[in-house]
Amino acid sequence: MKRAFSIFALLFVFHLFVYTQTLDEKLREIDDYANTVMTTWKGSGAGMAIAIVKDDKMVFGKGYGFRELGKDDKVDENTVFAIASNTKAFTTASLAILVDEKKIAWNDKVSKYLPDFQMYDPWVTSELTIRDLVSHRSGLDTFSGDLLWYDTTYPTDEILRRVRYLKPVSSFRTRFGYQNLMFIAAGRIVEKASGMKWAEFVQTRILTPLGMNRTTTSVRDLKDNYALPHNESGGKLRSLPVGYLDDAIGAVRLNSSVADLSKWIRLQLGRGTFEGKKIFSEAQSWQMWQPNIMIPVSDATMKNSPTKHFNSYGMGWFLFDYQGRKIVNHSGGLDGMLSYTVLIPEDNTGFVVLTNSESPEFAIMMNKILDVMTGAPKHDYNADALARKAAGDKDDAEERAKEDAERVPNTKPTLALASYAGTYSSQMYGDVTVAEENGKLVMRLGPAPNFVADLEHWHYDTFQIHWRPSVHYNFPRGFVTFTIDKNAKTDQLKIDQPNNDFWFYELDLHRSK
Repeated sequence: MKRAFSIFALLFVFHLFVYTQTLDEKLREIDDYANTVMTTWKGSGAGMAIAIVKDDKMVFGKGYGFRELGKDDKVDENTVFAIASNTKAFTTASLAILVDEKKIAWNDKVSKYLPDFQMYDPWVTSELTIRDLVSHRSGLDTFSGDLLWYDTTYPTDEILRRVRYLKPVSSFRTRFGYQNLMFIAAGRIVEKASGMKWAEFVQTRILTPLGMNRTTTSVRDLKDNYALPHNESGGKLRSLPVGYLDDAIGAVRLNSSVADLSKWIRLQLGRGTFEGKKIFSEAQSWQMWQPNIMIPVSDATMKNSPTKHFNSYGMGWFLFDYQGRKIVNHSGGLDGMLSYTVLIPEDNTGFVVLTNSESPEFAIMMNKILDVMTGAPKHDYNADALARKAAGDKDDAEERAKEDAERVPNTKPTLALASYAGTYSSQMYGDVTVAEENGKLVMRLGPAPNFVADLEHWHYDTFQIHWRPSVHYNFPRGFVTFTIDKNAKTDQLKIDQPNNDFWFYELDLHRSK
């Protein structure tokens, strides 16, 4: 019996030896898959870069595709991309440094540093802490108020002043609601507590000590070898200018390369220490990686990922379990730029994926690399994405056909076009103007000068929105509807613009002029 057990043990070890990949084999598999993904999505993407860190070394760094559509400049490991919301972890790291220095505490009230900052509910204003700001548990809806900073001319303080008009959708600290505005407030606290601008603090206390020399805190500082964003907002795939986001401090401002971000990953996996230099303490590292608000795990997620049992948000990081490991990660998304940063602390492994398009390449590769590096069963995420796109295109076509069928033919606007012209105001957002130009209506969002749309009559007092090319978000078909008061004058403008990021219904526009 002992002999039989020994033979079984030998065979089991041999089985593991045969089917356990070496690191080089894992990296080759990832590289091959990345090339396949780039070929698959060639018609909707431009470039991608990947870096993988293992045991405090960048073991893989490579670029794929091109920095700009139609140009020959290739992406490499030093190409700079916008990293969008991956910026948030740099803000919480900045706060962690200040906690270590006893200049702030995570549970300090926001009002201590920003006495003029107000939420809709005065009680929430009085109770809101720094920890609440960076944990997405303020009671506001996911992406609520993002139209305040997206492509507007509002300075940071004006963005924050207008937060008071946003109505909560849940009780304070009871539900996850992803909030860029709260991170802008957190960025302002970094400035108040340190006496330095957010960009200066991040540069001097994090980027420079790590040697992240290609990382910038503003698109104005981009000099060479940077990728342009791409999407189909103009009706077909096109390159876009880099987006100016300097007033959204703390939330989305950084631009970086995978080579630079490999150093950031090493700092994170080193629990705040990089090449012997302590940037923040191990205690604060664990603070940022502890769940502060739970996020429900759906039945569909459990079905597709049966090893995932919890999902939560710490401070600047999403947290979940996968293949028996704790995963610390964050994504980033702006017009034409999508990215992922992923840490697997127990394996001393991390990676980053940066792309300059809105194709699913970034998510496909995130899942693939996570599987390969954790030894999960093989799965073709590229095929899944193709199937989802086909299903999504079908759903979009059906929705469009439904809208067409519901359109009432042969109707006319209630009023003459000139009567719809005017200023429609939102206490939260500001003014939206409608003008008659060359026999047609044109809508302009005052705080966002690039947001200009031609309005085409649909039926009754509803008009279809045709955003001009100056709008870089790839909006699907949307509509505006005017309401008419008892005096036969327009009194309200309702913008029905479906999308995944900006809630136009929050504008609550009423005629003011």
